Amino acid sequence: MLGVRLYMLQRLTALIMAPLVIGHIVVMIYAVQGGLSASEILGRTQGSLIWALFYGIFAIAVALHAAIGLRTIIHETFGLGRMSLAILTIGLFAVLGGMGLQAVYAVTA
Repeated sequence: MLGVRLYMLQRLTALIMAPLVIGHIVVMIYAVQGGLSASEILGRTQGSLIWALFYGIFAIAVALHAAIGLRTIIHETFGLGRMSLAILTIGLFAVLGGMGLQAVYAVTA
């Protein structure tokens, strides 16, 4: 049952990430085509709740998606037990999510 839930959760994060990836690519193309410098981009993102939410949701979805995917790969490769996989998955999510949110904070705060 846990496997089915994780499978569905990973698919849900993919659905969340898809439009965010497209939005991110569109914004990056706009910034590059417009000749914006890094300081000009930061000037537009710092203090913006909308960008913080956009990239915050993106970072959490990516961290969860990646942790579940790595869990599957590690299970198939090393055959770890349920408890070890659970601890590993939570740890990976915490590390990846923390790094992602730290980057979001740096760009939007």
